[in-house]
Amino acid sequence: MSDGYDDLDKQIIDLISRRFAAYIEELKRTGADASQLFAPADRGRLFEMIESMNKGPLSSELFKRIYTELLTHASDLVKPVTIAYLGPAGTFTHLALRDIFGETAQAIPMKTIHDVFTEVETGRVTCGVVPVENSTEGAVTYTLDELLDTDLKIVAEKSLRISYSLASVAKDMKSIKKLYSHPQSFGQCKEWIRKNLPNAELHHVNSNALAAETASWDKLSGAITSEVSAEINRLNVLATGIEDSKQNHTRFLVIGRTDNPPTGRDKTSIVCALKDKPGALYNMLQPFSDAGINMTKIESRPDKKKMWEYNFFIDFIGHRNSKDVVKVIEQMRDDLIFLKILGSYPIEN
Repeated sequence: MSDGYDDLDKQIIDLISRRFAAYIEELKRTGADASQLFAPADRGRLFEMIESMNKGPLSSELFKRIYTELLTHASDLVKPVTIAYLGPAGTFTHLALRDIFGETAQAIPMKTIHDVFTEVETGRVTCGVVPVENSTEGAVTYTLDELLDTDLKIVAEKSLRISYSLASVAKDMKSIKKLYSHPQSFGQCKEWIRKNLPNAELHHVNSNALAAETASWDKLSGAITSEVSAEINRLNVLATGIEDSKQNHTRFLVIGRTDNPPTGRDKTSIVCALKDKPGALYNMLQPFSDAGINMTKIESRPDKKKMWEYNFFIDFIGHRNSKDVVKVIEQMRDDLIFLKILGSYPIEN
């Protein structure tokens, strides 16, 4: 039996080595930007193949994680991939990053979303990961504002199920007088807080991981955070699943300096501002309907430079270079003050 396993293991090792040697040669030959490691069409096809071919007993998710780690490691051999994210370690942004790039990715924590954009813009890191919207609390406005002002491109998206825990140095919830968390996290747990800690002082910090770190210094305080952050900061987990909605998801974006080629299953994000004239909004949206293009999101955001004017952030199915999308964008321009394409990227599987 042992000899049989040895033969299989040798074949597996040989095939993996050959497969990723070819991948490394392709990276060298094409000069592909490492930030697109996770975005090419072949990755999507690979994951679909895993789903269709895997007969067990190991899960498809395990195979996907293994391939993700191998892709990251192989890319690092050509050019190291460094990823900035909203830190510190243990934030949900960090967890999303690990889902995309794998556990071994070189993740660099930043204090603010602005810092993430700056690190990518200056070339100090390959790409960045930032939150953009939550299914219950809506848009992360800091990210929308940064997208408006940057030349960076959205190159991927990731949706992550969000589950919060109450963590503290204290061993009893009754001891907690102060709560630390990100404003969005407080919003997603407000009913639980109202019922269980109605008298606690709420203190806003830049991330739920920083909340855990801050709470670790005060036995009368607690943090609304992830279980990972609680573990990192050696806090007691006093309650789990405290989010008000069990359908609580946050969408994250990967930002980079280069555009993605079409994959056949793409989404495009744009931001625009309307001219002040009757029917402008209707006229802007009509080309999408005429072309049969599905708009998946539209959100208005006040313009910080012009009072009572608004920018519209729009997501729709299709790649910026496809004929239908090019035609729609050209038709829209007559009713717009400006239009900026934020990026085209593969639709998340």
